[in-house]
Amino acid sequence: MALWLNLGEILRVNAVKFPYQTAFCDSTRRFTFPQTNLRVNRLANALAGLGIGKGDKVSCFMENSIEICELYLSCAKLGAVINPINFRLVGPEVEYIVNNADAKVMLVDEEFTPMVSEIREKLTTVSDFVVVGNLCDGFSEYEALLAAAEESEPEVTVAPADPWILLYTSGTTGRPKGVIRSHESYIAFYLINGSDFCFSYRDVILTCMPLCHVNTTFFSFAATYFGGGNYIQPARSFNPENILAIIEHEKVTFVSLIPTHYNLIFNIDPEKLNSFDLSSLNKLLCSSAPARKEHKEAILKLAPGVKLYEGYGSTEAGIVTTLMPEDQMVKPGSIGKESSGTDLIRILDENGKDVIPGEVGELYSRGPMLFDHYYKLPEVTAQSFQGEYFSAGDMARRDEDGFYYLVDRKKNMIITGGENVYPSEVENVIAAHEAVFDVAVVGLPHEKWGEEVSSVIILKDGQALSEKELVDYCRAQLAPYKCPKKNFFITADEMPRTGTGKILHRILRERYAQ
Repeated sequence: MALWLNLGEILRVNAVKFPYQTAFCDSTRRFTFPQTNLRVNRLANALAGLGIGKGDKVSCFMENSIEICELYLSCAKLGAVINPINFRLVGPEVEYIVNNADAKVMLVDEEFTPMVSEIREKLTTVSDFVVVGNLCDGFSEYEALLAAAEESEPEVTVAPADPWILLYTSGTTGRPKGVIRSHESYIAFYLINGSDFCFSYRDVILTCMPLCHVNTTFFSFAATYFGGGNYIQPARSFNPENILAIIEHEKVTFVSLIPTHYNLIFNIDPEKLNSFDLSSLNKLLCSSAPARKEHKEAILKLAPGVKLYEGYGSTEAGIVTTLMPEDQMVKPGSIGKESSGTDLIRILDENGKDVIPGEVGELYSRGPMLFDHYYKLPEVTAQSFQGEYFSAGDMARRDEDGFYYLVDRKKNMIITGGENVYPSEVENVIAAHEAVFDVAVVGLPHEKWGEEVSSVIILKDGQALSEKELVDYCRAQLAPYKCPKKNFFITADEMPRTGTGKILHRILRERYAQ
């Protein structure tokens, strides 16, 4: 039986194949593959010295950095399981995840040590704390640990089926849930991405999406697997001009972004925007939310010849569908066809009965048919669903060519006066207004109608929009029962989001229910 090398093992190979190639860099540092391999070996041996063995969990509360990449790789070499925690979480949330993960060691960025120090007595399973940055009381210092450790390769046998990463879902509907993903699942996706996205040793990836998220582990490390480079940029305070300058200076070939990022980019003064040399870009990914058609057109105009992809998936199932470059304008609004990496998408009709693929077109021809699609899990989750189905809670329709279109999350659907309203439909109308930067639509309790459609809007800088203007605009394009009855105007930093920029509708419902 052939056993594919995991990312930690392939790093050792790439250190020989690409002795002068940059593996990881940031604004001040640059490490080749051989340098990275030695640092990773030192970290792996240091963790082993702290008692970390095969299968043990290592939590980290860190922003995007070269060090968190080194931790991913060292855990891969040790057979340990890395548990990256969203750096936007607060003390009680971090406490829950660390204890739930049963972590033995925790790595923390210096800026987060005060918060972790406040909860450390409650982190009952953690025996050692390591700080990345200046030495702090109660923490071992990262670089000192590396300096004192051996450079030799760890002598650990790691099987493809062994667990590598323990990610926690973003908790859009409640407490986050742990999802364990194995080495072989990531190897499979790296090879799929190598085929679908044409990753190779020639690629330079700009990583500005959070490294605590599944999206980044799939795409940023795909370059590492094939011998490409990674420029690591902090995920907070996305500065579009800075990002474009990095692309120009580093000759970046690939970036994964979300629609909010594109919103910010296209808010740059047109003369300034067009001054950047983006000719190195040959592929872009848009994920986490559907991209608007006008943004796609603007992207293709800004970077002529770039191949634009849209990806849809989940922490549990990985990449489920991909809309390929050639289909972007042919199938606007689609999330693509079923990915080759997905075991199965199970489609149920509104009565919960299975719909076989051949029947989908016939059903859809009779009107918009909504499907709550289910994924067959390729991994073991915290709920031990191996080989079972779980619902992602997203509702979609499929056309006769096999392309899927997201309708909305089932939990976000609004029922007002007995009528179903899908927030995404209303959001798409409001988002097209020239004064609107971003919008979320939620259902708020109403004594007579059950729920009433309500919007939460962020306006573009310098723009104004009265409530009457908004209502008139919506009524011209939507049935009266779909139009928002309440409208809240907020600033960008008031909009609750997940680590990848998805709006938390649940939080908005709770906030404005009163």
